[in-house]
Order: sequence, then C-alpha cells, then structure tokens
Amino acid sequence: MQDYLSFIHGHVMDADRIPILCIAIVITIVVGMITGPLAGNANPFIWGVYDRLFGRLGDQINKSSRPRGDLIFRGFLLTSVMILLSFALSNFLAGALLPYSALYESIIISLCLTSGSVWYIVLKLYFALDQAGNIEGAYYGLSRSSRVDLNSVDDYGIARVGLSFSAIAFDKGMVAPALWYLIGGLPLLFIYSALSFTVWRFGRFGFSKGFGAVPLALEKLMGFVPSLFSGFLYASAAGVTPSAKISKIIYAWWERRDIVPYEQHGPVLSAFAWPLQISLGGPVRDIKGMALSLDWIGEEGASAQVDHNHLRRGMFLNIIALTLLIISLLCAYIYAGRFF
Repeated sequence: MQDYLSFIHGHVMDADRIPILCIAIVITIVVGMITGPLAGNANPFIWGVYDRLFGRLGDQINKSSRPRGDLIFRGFLLTSVMILLSFALSNFLAGALLPYSALYESIIISLCLTSGSVWYIVLKLYFALDQAGNIEGAYYGLSRSSRVDLNSVDDYGIARVGLSFSAIAFDKGMVAPALWYLIGGLPLLFIYSALSFTVWRFGRFGFSKGFGAVPLALEKLMGFVPSLFSGFLYASAAGVTPSAKISKIIYAWWERRDIVPYEQHGPVLSAFAWPLQISLGGPVRDIKGMALSLDWIGEEGASAQVDHNHLRRGMFLNIIALTLLIISLLCAYIYAGRFF
C-alpha cells in the first residue's frame, strides 16, 4: 500500500518543484505587503500583463448586440490565442531558466500568484471602514481587483466584496496555480493563469452573455478540484480562528439545497462564509455597469451586515489557510523523501 501511494504521489506532481514554489509564495507575501497592488490591481502580476495585451481587444469584440453563438465563437478564439501564447512563453522561459538557479524560477512563479497585495487592500479597507473615513486607495484597489462597482453597494456590501475577493484570490491566485505548477511546471501554470484571467476579465460570474462561456468551462475543468482543496484549507483554518465554527463547513458541503454555482465561486465562498456565520454575495454591478444577480452564500439566516470586524476575522482565516498550504507542501516534500 505504501509503495502504491508513493507511486501515485510521484506521478501526480514533481516533488522537486515544492521548494521553488514555497520560495515563490514567500516572495508574493513579502513583496505584496511592501508594495501593495500594482496599479491598484491585487491579482497576480501576470493578469495585469494579460489585461494590457488582451483586455481592450476583448472589450472590442465582446459586443452584447451580437448573437450568443457569435460571442461564444469570439470568446473561443481569444481564449485559444491566449493559451497558445502562454504555452509558448512558458516553454521559452523554462528553457531560458535551465542554466540558472531555482530563485529565478521562483520569481517567475511569483508573478502568477498573489497573497500579500490582497492582504494589503483588505487591511486598508478595514481601517477605512473602522474609521468611517476615506483612506486613499482603499476602495479603488478593491473595486479594480474585484471588478465590482462599489458605488452600487453600501458599507456592508463593500465589506462583503472585500471578504469575497480575499477568498477568491486565495483560490484562483494561489492554490490553483500552485497545484498546476506542481503537476505540469511552468506550461500548465501559465495556461491556468491565462484561463483564470479571462474568467476574471470577461466571465462576469457566469453572466457573460456567451463571450466568457468557453474560458469559464475550461477554467472549471482545471479549477474545480483546487477549489475543493481551498475549501478544505479554510475549513481547517476555521478550527483555530476565533468565533469561527468548523462544524458549519460540513453543512456547507453536504447541504444540497440552493447550491451556488461554480461560476459564482460557490465552493470556496461557501467554505469561507459558513464558518464565519455570515452571508456573502448578493446583487452588485460590475465596473462596466452591468447588473449581476449573484446568489447569497451562507447559512440560512446568517447576517449580511458584514463590517470591519468580519474583515479582521476573514483576514486571519486567510493567513492561517495560506500557512496550512505551506505546511501541506512541506509535508508532501518530506513524504516524497526529498528532505532527508
């Protein structure tokens, strides 16, 4: 049995990549907390690069007046181009890094991850709501990063968006790319980053009218299992988070009524909202002004009046979950026999 588990472990991921990944995670924490979000965007740096290259092009071809089939085809073409370019770039970088140390590869990986910059804007939002004042950049960074018009919600809604974004960023900007890097190296890391960017930029939580259908479907194939792992990390973190109830996550995972779809990040947000006994989601407008009728996520009867105190608890939950991720990676490295 032990030999069989070792065989599966060795073929699912390359354990030699774990130290490189851990260094990259530390880089994202330190650099993100020092610099904050670049240009107000707390998502992975590579998403900003993709946005510069493809964001305006996508807006030009994503015309809501076009038939749905036409929009789906256009989204397919844009996604295909991005995947091909990402694969070519990743192979070029993988070859170029061969003569150099693992630190260079860690820096490349860190560009596809995010953590410290997310904590940075959530912390600024916490102080802004706590002091009932306008701390410069607090709302702009969150709005640009989440692509939600914060003018469409009240202070409770702003706090809900902040908590939701921190959970989604942990899933899409940390756990999922980390797992795909372990499985397929830089090529799969860059391909997943391209898909997750496209969903963030054009998916509109599943309300894309067709243009985001293809990237949403592809990202779901790659992101569903990592989202469950993110939920597991949140559930485990709830065990040491003050006033969070780990037992609630069992109901979130096994309750079959009113399941929030994956496109609205139901698996990870459920694992985040239930232990904190709050409601996330709710109707908002994206930064382009489109109304998004997002489902409510959380236990029936849970309060949607999320304030700065919930932000503090949510940030603590995020930090513990990331710590558990690093511990899991180190345990996998030891299990593979690389440590000794």
